[in-house]
Amino acid sequence: MATTMEKLVFLLLWAAALMEGSMVKSLPYDSSASVECLVEPMEPHYGGGLIVNPDFSAGLRGWSAFGYGSVAEGASVATGNRYAVAGNRTRPYHSVSQKVYLQNDTHYTLSAWLQVSHGAAADVWAVVKTADDFVHVGGAVAKPGCWSMLKGGFTAANAGRAEIYFESNATVDIWVDSVSLKPFSKEEWAAHRTESTRAVRRKMVRLQAKDSGGNPLQGAEVSVENVRSSFPLGAAMSREILTNPGYQQWFTSRFTVTTFENEMKWYSTEPAPGREDYTVPDAMLALAKQHGIGVRGHNVFWDDPKQQPRWVQSLPYPELLAAASRRIRSFVSRYAGQVIAWDVVNENLHYSFFERQFGWDASTAFYAAARLLDAGSALMFMNDYNTLEQPGDMAAAPGRYVDRLRQIIASYPENGAGMAIGLEGHFTTPNIPYMRAALDSLAQIGLPVWLTEVDVAGGPSQAQHLEEVLREAYAHPAVQGVILWSAWRPQGCYVMCLTDNNFRNLPQGDVVDRLLAEWRTAAQTGTTDEQGYFQAEVAHGDYKVTVSHPSLNTSVSQSVTVDLGSGNHFFIQA
Repeated sequence: MATTMEKLVFLLLWAAALMEGSMVKSLPYDSSASVECLVEPMEPHYGGGLIVNPDFSAGLRGWSAFGYGSVAEGASVATGNRYAVAGNRTRPYHSVSQKVYLQNDTHYTLSAWLQVSHGAAADVWAVVKTADDFVHVGGAVAKPGCWSMLKGGFTAANAGRAEIYFESNATVDIWVDSVSLKPFSKEEWAAHRTESTRAVRRKMVRLQAKDSGGNPLQGAEVSVENVRSSFPLGAAMSREILTNPGYQQWFTSRFTVTTFENEMKWYSTEPAPGREDYTVPDAMLALAKQHGIGVRGHNVFWDDPKQQPRWVQSLPYPELLAAASRRIRSFVSRYAGQVIAWDVVNENLHYSFFERQFGWDASTAFYAAARLLDAGSALMFMNDYNTLEQPGDMAAAPGRYVDRLRQIIASYPENGAGMAIGLEGHFTTPNIPYMRAALDSLAQIGLPVWLTEVDVAGGPSQAQHLEEVLREAYAHPAVQGVILWSAWRPQGCYVMCLTDNNFRNLPQGDVVDRLLAEWRTAAQTGTTDEQGYFQAEVAHGDYKVTVSHPSLNTSVSQSVTVDLGSGNHFFIQA
C-alpha cells in the first residue's frame, strides 16, 4: 500500500503535469537534435517539461531505481556536470526512472542524453510503462566517454500514471542526463506543422509588371497559374500500367515521380545467369518519360538473402563477384542519366548478404561503383525500414542509420556529395511524435531525405493514418520527396491500395487527391498597385504569370519558378 508521502509526491507530479499542459500553448516545438557524441550533454529541451530535476542539479530528487539495480549520482571531473548512474544492472530493464501522469489523446516528445560507463557501445531505449503496456519511445547508441542524444516520442491513448525508464542490451552502467518529456495537444501539434509547412513549402512573392520602357504598370490584370508543384509526391507503379489505359490515366494525371515496384530488381531483370531482359522496365521508363514523371532506380542490390535471384543465393565467391559486377555495370550503365535516384544497396541496416560474402565494406564499394557509372545528378540512396516506423527497432534507429551512412561516405567520391537518406515508411499505427523526432535527428547531417515506400496497414483508420504521415513528412524541412508504395495489381496491392480495380478512389486515394490539391496553389488573379506590384502567397513550383493592360496590344506571359532558394521579387516585362 502506498504511504502518505508517496501519495503526496504523486499528487504533486499530477498537478505539475496539469499545469504544464495548460501552459504549452506559448511554447514552440523544439526541432533541435544531435547525432554527434559530445563531451558534455546539452541542456534539456523545454527545461525538462514534465520531468522533475531533469539535469540532476538537485541530485536524485524525483528519480528512483527501476528494477533491482541501484541509482547513484555521478559528476564530470572536468566541469562538475551531474548525472544519474544506473548500476548493478543484471537485467536489461534495471535503470533509473521517474513517475509521471499522462494526459489522454496527447502527443509527447521525449529526449535524454546517454552514456555507458565502459566497454563497447550499447543500444539504449527509452520506455514508458503504463497501466497496461510497455511502450518503446526511442533509442540511441550510447558510447563510453561521450554523450549521445536520444530523441523520441509517443501518443498517450489514455490518461493515467506512467513511469519512464531506460533499457539496454548490455548490463554496463548507464549514465542519464538532460531528460525531457513535453506534452502537446493534437491541435498544438497540428499548428506547429502548419507553421512549418508555410515556412518551408510556401512563399509570399511580389510580381512587378513593367512596360517596355521599364515603367511600372498600374492597374494591370495579373493571373498566376500553377504549372507544376515542386514537391515530388509519387507512387510505385507495376507492369500492369503498360496494358491498362485506365491505370495510365489515373496515375499520370496525379504523380510526378515513381518507383517501379519489382520490375528493375535483379530477380526480374536476370532470372537466369547471363539471361538479362530489360524489356519491361524499358517500356515503363518510356511511359514515365512521356508524361514527365521522374523514375527512381530501385534497386541495384538487395542485402536480404531471401531477395536474391535463386541462382545467386548459392554461388561461390568468384562466381558471385562476377555476377555482382555484371549486374551493377549492366543495370546502372543502362539507365545512367535517365533516373533521378538509385537505391544502391537496399536494406543494409537489417541484412548483410553481400557483406558476409565480400566483407564489411561491400556496400561502400557498390556505392562508389554506382557513382562512377552514373556521374550525373542522380541521388544515391541508403534505403531501409523502421527508422520512422518502430522506435524499438535499434537496427534502424537514427543513430545506427547515421553511423552506417558515414561508413559509406568515408570511401565515397566527393565526401558523400549526392548521397541521400531513404526511409521506406511501412507503418502500422503511426507514432507521429517519434516520426518527427527521427526526422529531426536525421536532418542534422544535411542530406536530402525521402520517404520512399509509404504505406499504412489496413483497418478503419488507414486513410486517416496515411494523411497524418503525409502531412508530417510534407511539413518537415528535411523531406524532399515522398513515394507511396501502392502499385496497383488486379490481385491486390502490397499493403495499401489507392483505388479499386476500376480506378475509383478508395478513401486513401481521396486523401492523396485532397493533399495534392491543397499543396498546389489554385489560380490567382488580381490588379497591380500604383508601383505595378501584385502580391500572392504560393506553394513552391513553376508558374505561368500573365499580365494584361490597356496600354498593351496583347497580354504577356512569363514563366516563374518559386522555391526555397529563390528570391521573392519577380519582374514581368510587358
